[in-house]
Amino acid sequence: MKILVVDDSRAMRRIVSRTIRQAGYEGHDIIEAENGRDALAMAEVERPDLILSDWHMPEMSGLEFLEGLNAKGLEIPFGFVTSESTAEMVEAATEAGALFLLAKPFTAEDMGQVLGVFMS
Repeated sequence: MKILVVDDSRAMRRIVSRTIRQAGYEGHDIIEAENGRDALAMAEVERPDLILSDWHMPEMSGLEFLEGLNAKGLEIPFGFVTSESTAEMVEAATEAGALFLLAKPFTAEDMGQVLGVFMS
């Protein structure tokens, strides 16, 4: 399985990748992008099986990235990993097709729960 991790913070991309492995999902191909614009181009070429994206990023936000995927007809399972999770954000994410919104900080157990629903 190929997982695309998108966050403008290199450190956070590493944390997300490490937490995926700590949650018991070792052996998956994890690729990274630093903003929604780059991630959209990467998703078209790489065709990941799952995308985990931050919400607030320069160039293109996570929500704009998800909307861009939808506009291109790329139906890739998508979840947000973000520091905010207001009711409005959850509603906008759900309406755009996100499967989940995982709030930072998170644990390996939290990651395992959201990935377990997707990967089961």
